[in-house]
Amino acid sequence: MLYDCGLVSTPEPFRRLVHQGMILGISYRDHRGALVPNDKVVARDGRFFHADSNEELEEFAAKMSKSLKNVVNPDDIIGRYGADAFRLYEMFMGPLEAEKPWRTEGVDGVSRFLHRAWKMIVGTDGEVSPQVQDAPMDRELERVLHQTIKKVGEDYEGLAFNTAVSQLMIFVNAFSRCEVRNRRAMEIFVQLLSPLAPHISEELWQRLGHAESIAYEPWPAYDEAKLQLDEVEVLVQLSGKPKVRLMMPADADAAAMERLALADAQVQQALAGKTVVKVVAVPGRLVNIIAR
Repeated sequence: MLYDCGLVSTPEPFRRLVHQGMILGISYRDHRGALVPNDKVVARDGRFFHADSNEELEEFAAKMSKSLKNVVNPDDIIGRYGADAFRLYEMFMGPLEAEKPWRTEGVDGVSRFLHRAWKMIVGTDGEVSPQVQDAPMDRELERVLHQTIKKVGEDYEGLAFNTAVSQLMIFVNAFSRCEVRNRRAMEIFVQLLSPLAPHISEELWQRLGHAESIAYEPWPAYDEAKLQLDEVEVLVQLSGKPKVRLMMPADADAAAMERLALADAQVQQALAGKTVVKVVAVPGRLVNIIAR
């Protein structure tokens, strides 16, 4: 109807259909397979028992229902953790299309992540931390930043929200350890976080000195050149058995990797009295030395 009236440009109401997986509740059953309502379950030392018979029960994931009393009320979660933690945990539970069991304790981890993200940018006085400065980043932090822009952007496009959250956690782990944190990197992080946790993101954006909503800010772009590694860890094997791990230039070819592996002191000691028959080098991954 809307298309026929000229109000929309396509005949379908949406461009893509995605079937979301069901979020399951945690349920319990006895040895006969009979379901036990959650209000009749007692937890002791990581095990679960029937409150009346004291029979040990099996925990499993099942569709939420009033009869099993395993329904999770979103209002309760939001009241305890906040809307951002609730939204973020739902996206972090697993692939969007998969069935996933709800575990309220899992919200704790996501809530801690948001607290860490806040403390990465905001000091104890509620203002931007003095550690956030217009200071240059080293090569590794630049790589983490641009890797995060690329990964999160691609994951959002593919609706892979759980892996986007994982990459944001990697960012926080890397930058929280720094005594000085680049202001622009913090702003980009807040932009990347905002689709999943809009409320805390708007607060952080405002504290970083922006009057306009973050929703109007252009999406950040990554630099492909800054994604490249200078060095990679390469496994050196002797006749198929791991011997040592060496850092080698990321662009080293097979011949260069062979020379570096054979020059290592531990490898030379292990090869003492033996003859190298063959060396197989896989660039960026491993060197396997066959010796007799």
